Amino acid sequence: MNELNVLLNRKNLLLIVGLALLVFLCIDGLEWMVGAWDREEYSHGYMIPLVALYLAWQKRETLMQEAGSGSVLGFVVLFAAVTLAFLGEISSIVTLIQYAFWLGVWGLVLLSAGVSGTKVIWAAVFYLVFMIPLPPFLYFNLSQELQLISSSLGVAVIRLFDISVYLEGNVIDLGVYQLQVVEACSGLRYLFPLMSFGFLISYIYRGPVWQKVVIFLSTIPITVVMNSFRIGVIGVTVEHFGIAAAEGFLHDFEGWIVFMACLGFLLFEIWILYMFSERKTAFSELFDLDFGSTSHVEKDNTEEHGSADDARGEKNASVSRSMLAGLALLIVATPFSYYFAERSDEVPERTSFIELPLNNNGWIGREGNLESNVLDTLKLTDYFIGNFARADDSQAVNLYTAWYEEQRKGASIHSPRTCLPGGGWAIQSHTIEAIDSVDAYGAPLNVNRVLMQMGDNQQLVYYWFQGRGRNVTNEYEAKWYIFWDSLTRNRTDGALMRLVTNVADGSDIVEEEQRLVEFLEVFYPQLSDYIPD
Repeated sequence: MNELNVLLNRKNLLLIVGLALLVFLCIDGLEWMVGAWDREEYSHGYMIPLVALYLAWQKRETLMQEAGSGSVLGFVVLFAAVTLAFLGEISSIVTLIQYAFWLGVWGLVLLSAGVSGTKVIWAAVFYLVFMIPLPPFLYFNLSQELQLISSSLGVAVIRLFDISVYLEGNVIDLGVYQLQVVEACSGLRYLFPLMSFGFLISYIYRGPVWQKVVIFLSTIPITVVMNSFRIGVIGVTVEHFGIAAAEGFLHDFEGWIVFMACLGFLLFEIWILYMFSERKTAFSELFDLDFGSTSHVEKDNTEEHGSADDARGEKNASVSRSMLAGLALLIVATPFSYYFAERSDEVPERTSFIELPLNNNGWIGREGNLESNVLDTLKLTDYFIGNFARADDSQAVNLYTAWYEEQRKGASIHSPRTCLPGGGWAIQSHTIEAIDSVDAYGAPLNVNRVLMQMGDNQQLVYYWFQGRGRNVTNEYEAKWYIFWDSLTRNRTDGALMRLVTNVADGSDIVEEEQRLVEFLEVFYPQLSDYIPD
């Protein structure tokens, strides 16, 4: 059977139609996904679908032999994908839509090739997961953690060169210069592409499953270590050649060197596994580079062979009822997805923070502002930041609150738990406290109580998430309520509240606790005007 006929048989044509309908169903999430590919850490996303298609094409002959009739399991998976896509549209969480597309591809492949055929091309379908960006809150949490780890290891590299250096959070102090390990230096721009490449290497690697798993998972520590080494080298060059040596072309060039070095270490790891194995094959034969054979076309076209080809062609061209049911499901679901996609959040009326009083019951405030690059990252709707103090108290309370009219599609509250340590402050303790004297929706106000330290300085921090009639201390619980309220109330608005005060030397923190509580007793009752219930 000619390969063009195989490609154009009825089952494959219906699979292509199903994929097209799935794209239309998930178009809102896919547009956001492709937009994220313009960022360096996700720039490999453009290649993922092409590589996945190639992996599937590589297995075309085996697929023709193994593919069975469509599996009912495929309809179940596709139905789950459609449901997830609807939940994503209703809640305006594009990550759900993106994973719904991936799940839908699994469903369509099962409907077309059956379980046996899906096992043949499982790697191609699974590989598509690497094109989906992380949810924003997971991305920022991971980025902050990697910044701190990379900073610590980078300082260790600098000290190997006998250079005096001091680390505060993610700020590397060289004395004359201070280097801050920002989000772009977290290593994520190497980690995500290297993980996708590591999966490919482990897939074509001819070895035990445990070695494949080790090869794939090792991409994480390799990235962290090499990115830390890069930060250390930047610190050394700055020490000897000045800050200009770490900017521009040299910074980017070092990045490319590090990524290629990561690939080199990955191959070196495979070589180590090869050296300690008992296999007698050549190193090059460790990888399955058979790009697919077409020998069946070149065989003698005997009557018997032709009959086998015809039988195989009829089996691959047959269309199951499950496949037709799956297409019908997509045809019905797609128009509804457009309806939900056009729906906008209900935004309640509120008073802008610009009207927050700076003179309130003895507390005198001075308003500040955030830099434009910070605002671009936070994507907030309205905010207030400023210091409040009383005439009889030398210490002030710093109030920061950020309000979002909708938390969807990349705009959401950033948890202080991940942001606070980045400025050089280390968290000494973190507990949940109930402020009995402050009423929050008929119950004591619950806050995250964080004691931080940088050098000899200490700060006491209260923070929580508020909005839509709730006071929440856990960021993941807050995300759940955003999802639930979007489904049930068509609202995702909300705010972060954060109070900070300095701790006096030798203090037992009782005075600082009392200061924050007294501030809350005055200001919290007014919040409903600015953060609607």
